[in-house]
Amino acid sequence: MIPEERLTQLINRHQYLEHVMAEGGGGDDFVRNSREYAELTPIVEVAQELRRLRAEAADLEAMLADRTTDPEMRALAEEELPAIEKRIPELERQLQILLLPKDAADEKGAILEIRAGTGGEEAALFAADLYNMYQRYAELQGWSFEPISMSDSDLGGFKEVIVAVRGRGVFARLKFESGGHRVQRVPETEAGGRIHTSAATVAVLPEAEEVDIAIDEKDLRIDVFRSSGPGGQSVNTTDSAVRITHIPSGIVVQQQDEKSQHKNREKAMKVLRARLYDMERTRRDAERSALRKNQVGSGDRSERIRTYNFPQGRVTDHRINLTLYKIDQVMNGEALDEIISELITHDQAERLAAMEAEG
Repeated sequence: MIPEERLTQLINRHQYLEHVMAEGGGGDDFVRNSREYAELTPIVEVAQELRRLRAEAADLEAMLADRTTDPEMRALAEEELPAIEKRIPELERQLQILLLPKDAADEKGAILEIRAGTGGEEAALFAADLYNMYQRYAELQGWSFEPISMSDSDLGGFKEVIVAVRGRGVFARLKFESGGHRVQRVPETEAGGRIHTSAATVAVLPEAEEVDIAIDEKDLRIDVFRSSGPGGQSVNTTDSAVRITHIPSGIVVQQQDEKSQHKNREKAMKVLRARLYDMERTRRDAERSALRKNQVGSGDRSERIRTYNFPQGRVTDHRINLTLYKIDQVMNGEALDEIISELITHDQAERLAAMEAEG
């Protein structure tokens, strides 16, 4: 049960921020206060409703305990109290979820990396299907979807594709997509009609700004070379392709999609920054919580998280044992949100249980 003092603390803080902002003044303080006020608003709305219902329940209980209460009023109280008593724990749970520690990266955009795994050309075609699924999902969410680099396969699939996805709360919804995705279907390349199993891996990294991660130029080795197309043919006659090696971590990023060396370097730095930021977050999270490995959002790239079975028309997420028999709607992005919402709900429940166990 959330103590009354905690509700008062939240409501008072919200009112204080409202007063400070009404007084005017700009700069960093105003931006920081505005952000905190916006984050507190949905929390305080639930807190105020919870406080109101608790007071109403106490009044009704007092009315029922009073022998002088009018019979008509008593009947009314007996009718209203059960509904309020049922609603109070629901609001308390809702408030507990809203008060869970926020992932600092949740509101950021994401760098989405999809790579073909085992299965040859069919795996590359599946990687392209995943790319299309996320592109459609981003459109439905009102997000932007900007390819950074693409490595095509011979039949129109992707050996690797990297995309910047931007919008409100992108990382919060996409972060659970990291891991191994497996497909079971009859490939277009299969003449005998046999079902094949192929795989692709997805990595979702929070998009990092320069303020999030400092990169020392002395730690970088930058090589430039000519872009090459399929079969090794030269795409450009100038050295526009860029390979950046971050020496301390060993991370290597290569970019050759743009004709301009400057643009290729800019895109490569964006990916490098995201990978370094993700590496630092992973290190911090591992230090902070041994429970991380039990949570949905561990982001382990090697973990097989989902199977797409086309002959049976089903998609199964193995982390939460969820199966949807609507593979077409998932692959066109429409039903993907059902899976993502269930993953978020499961993660919240896990974190609530962990906090209750600690407390």
